[in-house]
Amino acid sequence: MGILQGLKILDFTTLLPGPYATLLLADMGAEVLKISSKDRFDLVTHWPPIIEDSDITASAAWLGRNKKSIYLNLKKEKSIEAVKKLIMEYDIIIEQFRPGVMKKLGLDYDTLSKINPKLIYCSLTGYGQSGELKDRAGHDINYLSRSGLMASSGRKKSGPSLYNMQVADLASGSMNSVASILAAAYNREKRGIGEYIDISMLDGMIPFNTMDGISFLTSNTAPKRESQVLNGGGIYDFYETKDGEYISVAALEPKFFYNLCMALGYEDWADGKILKTDTKLVKETLKEKFKEKTKEEWSIFFKDVDACVEPVMSLNETKEDKHLNQRQMFVETKLPHKKEIKVKQVGCPIKFLNSPVEYEYAGYPEGYHTKDVLNYLGYSDEDIEDMI
Repeated sequence: MGILQGLKILDFTTLLPGPYATLLLADMGAEVLKISSKDRFDLVTHWPPIIEDSDITASAAWLGRNKKSIYLNLKKEKSIEAVKKLIMEYDIIIEQFRPGVMKKLGLDYDTLSKINPKLIYCSLTGYGQSGELKDRAGHDINYLSRSGLMASSGRKKSGPSLYNMQVADLASGSMNSVASILAAAYNREKRGIGEYIDISMLDGMIPFNTMDGISFLTSNTAPKRESQVLNGGGIYDFYETKDGEYISVAALEPKFFYNLCMALGYEDWADGKILKTDTKLVKETLKEKFKEKTKEEWSIFFKDVDACVEPVMSLNETKEDKHLNQRQMFVETKLPHKKEIKVKQVGCPIKFLNSPVEYEYAGYPEGYHTKDVLNYLGYSDEDIEDMI
């Protein structure tokens, strides 16, 4: 009995942004039907490894959790007809094609909303449905690059740095899609009307410039690498430890800086005045200080010090972290078509008291429900063979 039970979503997305958005919705109880192309290679769905003794990758089993999946060749007339039948029940669509593709197929919002006026239709793209870049291909690093963020991120000597995660895909694309779909669903419940939603991953990155970005619009002074409070210009940074590992320090507020100084034996700095006169001295001192102990030793040292100091943990350390396991961020579920195989997955970050998320099953192989769904819509096995 998930909190979103009753929402039914038709998912035409690929790669990571759309599938993660519908994963969150599915974990919260929405019924998601994923439509894939049998002949189109999806980089993320096929991302290795394949789960041992199974026919599905770990990524597909995660992103497909709590969803059903069918194949359709959208260039076939009967496949388009099937979609038009499905939207009478699955009345929320999320798609991730370039602008204009769904219109060419006859599956755009204007066409489908005439069939179901209450349809909620979310188009998720890199650059949006308007503007001169709308037809341009892109990936996460491109949206980061055009957002202005990378011009002030990284180090002066080495330039911008990569994160080993897709910031624009998830934090911008996925999250804004989820928020907008739920807002539209609320509005439909209240006013009885559908909605078209245009989500651009680049658009979503612009607010991530946060305070420095909004200050620039007022002062016209652009932030530079390692020159701002939050990009390495102050003590807020990573510090190497004796064993070549790293510790993070975020003692920005006076009370945290006070506790940091008192713990490390720099009582004369605890009032914070030195940060206004010689931040460089403080930072260089901290760099040398943190090399005196290993990451584990510093972790123990700061365990009970309220100073916003934490170790840079490996995935193995994170997986075993007591707090994250208490928060159920690593869960175990079964492959639905091979119930003897259990898989460990990343859990849902959204917690509800009265309607907790459920991990009913891991993802099915692509297209697993094609026959069941299309037979239900009235298509014969011969039709289905042609439609996929």
